[in-house]
Amino acid sequence: MRLGALYTYWVPLGFVLAVTVIREAVEEIRCYVRDREVNCQIFSRLTARGTVKVKSSNIQVGDLIIVEKNQRVPADMIFLRTSEKNGSCFLRTDQLDGETDWKLRLPVACAQRLPTAADLLQIRSYVYAEEPNIDIHNFVGTFTREDSDPPISESLSIENTLWAGTVIASGTVVGVVLYTGRELRSVMNTSNPRSKIGLFDLEVNCLTKILFGALVVVSLVMVALQHFAGRWYLQIIRFLLLFSNIIPISLRVNLDMGKIVYSWVIRRDSKIPGTVVRSSTIPEQLGRISYLLTDKTGTLTQNEMVFKRLHLGTVAYGLDSMDEVQSHIFSIYTQQSQDPPAQKGPTLTTKVRRTMSSRVHEAVKAIALCHNVTPVYESNGATDQAEAEKRYEDSCRVYQASSPDEVALVQWTESVGLTLVGRDQSSMQLRTPGDQILNFTILQIFPFTYESKRMGIIVRDESTGEITFYMKGADVVMAGIVQYNDWLEEECGNMAREGLRVLVVAKKSLAEEQYQDFEARYVQAKLSVHDRSLKVATVIESLEMEMGLLCLTGVEDQLQADVRPTLETLRNAGIKVWMLTGDKLETATCTAKNAHLVTRNQDIHVFRLVTNRSEAHLELNAFRRKHDCALVISGDSLEICLKYYEYEFMELACQCPAVVCCRCTPTQKAQIVRLLQERTGKLTCAVGDGGNDVSMIQESDCGVGVEGKEGKQASLAADFSITQFKHLGRLLMVHGRNSYKRSAALSQFVIHRSLCISTMQAVFSSVFYFASVPLYQGFLIIGYSTIYTMFPVFSLVLDKDVKSEVAMLYPELYKDLLKGRPLSYKTFLIWVLISIYQGSTIMYGALLLFESEFVHIVAISFTSLILTELLMVALTIQTWHWLMTVAELLSLACYIASLVFLHEFIDVYFIATLSFLWKVSVITLVSCLPLYVLKYLRRRFSPPSYSKLTS
Repeated sequence: MRLGALYTYWVPLGFVLAVTVIREAVEEIRCYVRDREVNCQIFSRLTARGTVKVKSSNIQVGDLIIVEKNQRVPADMIFLRTSEKNGSCFLRTDQLDGETDWKLRLPVACAQRLPTAADLLQIRSYVYAEEPNIDIHNFVGTFTREDSDPPISESLSIENTLWAGTVIASGTVVGVVLYTGRELRSVMNTSNPRSKIGLFDLEVNCLTKILFGALVVVSLVMVALQHFAGRWYLQIIRFLLLFSNIIPISLRVNLDMGKIVYSWVIRRDSKIPGTVVRSSTIPEQLGRISYLLTDKTGTLTQNEMVFKRLHLGTVAYGLDSMDEVQSHIFSIYTQQSQDPPAQKGPTLTTKVRRTMSSRVHEAVKAIALCHNVTPVYESNGATDQAEAEKRYEDSCRVYQASSPDEVALVQWTESVGLTLVGRDQSSMQLRTPGDQILNFTILQIFPFTYESKRMGIIVRDESTGEITFYMKGADVVMAGIVQYNDWLEEECGNMAREGLRVLVVAKKSLAEEQYQDFEARYVQAKLSVHDRSLKVATVIESLEMEMGLLCLTGVEDQLQADVRPTLETLRNAGIKVWMLTGDKLETATCTAKNAHLVTRNQDIHVFRLVTNRSEAHLELNAFRRKHDCALVISGDSLEICLKYYEYEFMELACQCPAVVCCRCTPTQKAQIVRLLQERTGKLTCAVGDGGNDVSMIQESDCGVGVEGKEGKQASLAADFSITQFKHLGRLLMVHGRNSYKRSAALSQFVIHRSLCISTMQAVFSSVFYFASVPLYQGFLIIGYSTIYTMFPVFSLVLDKDVKSEVAMLYPELYKDLLKGRPLSYKTFLIWVLISIYQGSTIMYGALLLFESEFVHIVAISFTSLILTELLMVALTIQTWHWLMTVAELLSLACYIASLVFLHEFIDVYFIATLSFLWKVSVITLVSCLPLYVLKYLRRRFSPPSYSKLTS
């Protein structure tokens, strides 16, 4: 005998699978379309037949590719030539390293000297390159032209490369393709992000496993009560099919559709405009965050530098005394123009003790020359670009550099009278307060790197022929380079404590022969293929001896809007905030105080720099004696502690109200997230805005990217993208809380719906001598979990216990969720008991009250079941939405309308009688009224925290 129609089993399962497959397919198709779009972009290839069009997917190693301005570079290339007059081009690298500032790139000199791009095909040359690796900041290679006499060999470095994914910001360039496909730097740097499964989904899976266990147990009990008579193993299979409703197949669909609704609500929230949900699978995670790990620069701060301090050792100039600096500069240049024979030029250095004006002038000139900033002129309507460039028009000038610090410094020198007006590959022009143009030839430039922490430049003053080596960098490295002095260390510490980013500026005058000797050794080192960077660094270090200290500069990073109230909200919600930054210890500590990450009454324990196990042991013991204090630790010390005392360190750090890790590498940031997850078992959320935050964002349970000055890389890699840090408060307190509570209610209701009908089937089988006969057949079973109850149950995704304003005002409400109470074994058990009570009441009531025919039992019990479900949804709802009312009435109307077609299962004439109506009413009242009474008593004598706020 068959257990009901086959479609009652495969239709629900087919529907669930279809919804899941369609959702996955839509995401896959979107991915495919995006990939195809990139692969089908058209580029120009230079060939013997002229220029031909080629798809980016057909580009091969060795091709000569032409890339226009504002076009994305399709493959890793060596830069051969440019259409720009100054013989260089700018790159936008925001999608590669997360930095929005332009990078200067230089073509291969012997290729740039050729008359036309077509001549590249006439020369015989080859490129020697290193094997593909993930380092986007370094490159070693050589370009050799064999058909010249003697053969020309040029060294290639990062400055000659155009990595795939970057955008040409100026001119048209020609490059030779070096790496494609999986060998691209950008592809090698992309780690396969782990597929994130929410903690809520894992808990629901666990409950589903328990329900499966219950299904097996109930089936075995039924067969056992038949004393395993006859072919009992077939009976077990029959009961497994009969009670299969215990496992709520529709739960996955309901939750997935709920997540789509939450994502839509987040995107539509006008209070957090520009928010994007990139991962719709984990919105519930936002409601249970225990640890928030945030970047500093660009996330808590604006990455907008303001020049605050110039320190010359004996005197310091702040924002209020910048007019004094201006008058010093003005006096130097007006004095020169009035009295030309007395001095040869502005850079004359006498043995006599220099006056304050000349000291200030030297410092300002060094700041105006020692940088990688390029002034770019743009047309402003009244003046066109070429005209503006010729006349150095102030209103058309914008500065471009690889660091906002540098732009702030150059803008400051402009404000005090020394303006950078022009720059190309080999020269720089400064304008004095008297509109005189000073010309400088750039002989060498040593760019800033994270390893060296400094940058240098060698320039020749065209008016005097003097060669000067300028250098600026972090105090930790510059202290060992400049001549001994007694104020550098102390003043650097003072300025850092004020939250300023400190740079030390130094200079050294070079004789012509001294420079020529250096240049010969430097060129030789740059041509070497093995250990090139080490040899180059050694040659530069030979020049960095006994440099004269000029000044200290202090720039400050402005805080983002509303950072303090947002951090206050998060702290009150029971979320611990850790700040992970690559910045120096003092600056990071200042930002933490400034942003109120560390409250005024909290002590700060600065973890001493440790280098070995015994030092780490002593320092950990010292830290253990402190109570309720914030921890500040550097990346180096952190590494030692995690190497030898991982458990002890994490235990102590997790007890701190706030932790600041400075000088952190991207790998360390990800490691800290991983350790927090492993040690505490709590949920983590990582927030960042740069390419260096991507690994931390992908490692965390919930990654939030801020679209900031450092580009979109973090935002694209994150699960959620916001435009400002202050939006995080609402994202967690309102949307996170609502998503979690709604999903908890929805999942428990779907389970309750399945258990009710299974309990009724169990009671029915028990009464009829444990027969494996289905109570409801055909469409009744399918209709029950779809059109009759689906809409009201799903409308729970619109429910909310408090208004969003109240949730923001009382972040303590969020703290309740961290214990996981909305969905726990306790709440699950309560709903199981409710289901058993209601299922039993309806079934026994129908059996007691039915008159003569079995079909009456079906009519009474099924109608009571539908009404009970609708009333239970109404009982659970806390804030009514008009769609909820529509859903309730629509479901009831659908059931009444469908009775006409269900004469096969239900006696239509019996339904119209008064007897049917009073019986259904009594059964429904008995199944629901006690629960309404219990709810009222609970709200009266033990109200939840949110109800106190809404009453």
